[in-house]
Amino acid sequence: MIARKIEDSIRSRLDDRKAIIIIGARQVGKTTLLESIFKDEPSALWLSGDEPDVRAIFEDVTSTRLKALFGDVKYVIIDEAQRINNIGVSLKLITDQIKSVKVVATGSSSFELAGEISESLAGRKWEYLLHPLSFSELVSANGLLDEKRLLPHRLVFGSYPEVAMSAGIEKALLKELAGSILYKDILRLEDIKSPDKLDRLLRALACQIGSQVSYNELAQTCGLSQKTVEKYIDILEKAFIVFRLGTFSRNLRNELKKSRKVFFWDNGIRNVLISDFRPAEMRQDIGSLWENYLIAERLKLLSYRESMPGTWFWRTAQQQEIDYVEEQDGSIHAYEMKWSPKAKAASANAFLSAYPGSTVETVTPDNYDEFLGS
Repeated sequence: MIARKIEDSIRSRLDDRKAIIIIGARQVGKTTLLESIFKDEPSALWLSGDEPDVRAIFEDVTSTRLKALFGDVKYVIIDEAQRINNIGVSLKLITDQIKSVKVVATGSSSFELAGEISESLAGRKWEYLLHPLSFSELVSANGLLDEKRLLPHRLVFGSYPEVAMSAGIEKALLKELAGSILYKDILRLEDIKSPDKLDRLLRALACQIGSQVSYNELAQTCGLSQKTVEKYIDILEKAFIVFRLGTFSRNLRNELKKSRKVFFWDNGIRNVLISDFRPAEMRQDIGSLWENYLIAERLKLLSYRESMPGTWFWRTAQQQEIDYVEEQDGSIHAYEMKWSPKAKAASANAFLSAYPGSTVETVTPDNYDEFLGS
């Protein structure tokens, strides 16, 4: 089993009074992580929100009933907690009224779980977001040299745990995984009336990674209203399938201010949507794959470090562009993603001129391990 970066942090917080909430897409390893943490803990009660009788327990529940159910256990683990109605209220009840129990809950989507707990457990929780395997996690498991050799493979098949550890059957696993992530959660938890158009939108987004997206153009392509496109993309973001970057701007007249890009958290999910598993060396979209991979991996790294600077891309009306920009504590660092080690950042001087004191670096396969914190 590959060790996860957040495990030590979770272990360090097992003895305080706050609930621990772990959210993330299906199959990123939430249950496996908790099994690793609690495998030798005899005083743990496991409950699954997928079970009808477990969901029934939490209907109109009282602290007295829960105390009787929990008995002398020290830890209560509630897996797939988003399936339980009003789970935020129940978690608050356990945390406030049953002092002897530490509650740990997982959810495969933020639709209901994160929305409820933010209000119900304000000041009473530690919240973690678990991603597909990160570059640094894979380096710890495989070694830096082998992981760098596997880079072309990661660009095509991504790094969901089962996919990364199942050589030879990645395509079949990704097709099954994509169906589970994209439809079982989203269509069940949200009132989506046009699943075929959602599928069309996903494919359109998959074809546009690394490019600016227009909600209006997407609406015309998919036969949806612009408002519905924005709603669907928001849902996909909350389901941890995609994320958005806006434009970095300090109100210079020539800077674009309202553009956005949409990226996928995992290259494998993106590639299964367009049914393209050609080797990285044969891809015309290798530049887009490289940019998507690096930015997603960088955001995983920052998330696990619990350091979240502002993140953007930069573009001017003259089409000068920087792929990725971070700003924190007044420092601005910009990065250009180039698959060819010999490529130059054409807009670097323009950005440095616009933002004196900033830095611009080019990230290539020769130095990307430094960017991703190995």
